[in-house]
Amino acid sequence: MPTLPAGNLWLAEELWNLNAIEFGDFTLGRTAVHSPLHVNVRRLISSPRALGRCASIIRDELEALMAMRHPHVRPFSLVAGVPFGGLHVATAYSLAVSMPMIYIHPPSTAKADVIEGLYSFGQTCLVIDDLITGGGSILQTATTLAEAGLVVRDAVTLIDRQEGGRHALKAAGINLVSILTLEQIANYLMSAGHIEEQWYRKTMDYLAARRSAED
Repeated sequence: MPTLPAGNLWLAEELWNLNAIEFGDFTLGRTAVHSPLHVNVRRLISSPRALGRCASIIRDELEALMAMRHPHVRPFSLVAGVPFGGLHVATAYSLAVSMPMIYIHPPSTAKADVIEGLYSFGQTCLVIDDLITGGGSILQTATTLAEAGLVVRDAVTLIDRQEGGRHALKAAGINLVSILTLEQIANYLMSAGHIEEQWYRKTMDYLAARRSAED
C-alpha cells in the first residue's frame, strides 16, 4: 500500500491524480505570464472525498490559528465564496462547520441584490477562494462586502501561487491563510517522481523571478 503524503501535501497528490496540474507555457491572467505550471483547483469537484477533506483541513488550520496565544485569525460568523473557483470550497466548508454562507454575483449578472444570502450589518466574514495569484478577486470581493457593511479581516485559499497576492491583501489589512504554495507543490511533485527536473527548475526560476519583481 503506497505511503500517503505527509501534512497538507496530500492535496498536491490529489490534484496530480485529478490531472489538475499541467506543465507548459501558460498565461493565467494579468499577473501570471509565461507560467510553467498551471493548477486547476476546480477539478476537486470531481472528488467529493477530497473536497470534504479540504473543508476539514481549513477548519483545523483556522481553529489552530485562532487558539494561539496571539491569534492569527479573528473570529467570524459568516463565510463568502469567491466566484467561481471559491464557491465549491466555501460551500464544503460551510457544510462542515454549519456556518452560513454568502457570495457575490459576478458584475455581468443583472441582479437586484449583489450579495446572495442573508447577513447583518457589521458581521465579520471570512473570504474563501480556491487559488490566489495577484489577489484581485479576493480584494474585489472584500471591497463589495465592506460596501455592504460587512467586516473582512481574513481570507483562506487552498493554493497560493506566490505572485504578490499575500502582499496585496496585507496592504489592504487582510490576513491570508493558505493550505499549500506553488513552491511546496513543485517540491512534492519532484520528490515523488511525478515530474522531470527541468520542470521543477523552470518553476523555481519562475517563482524567483516573481519575487525579484516584487522587491
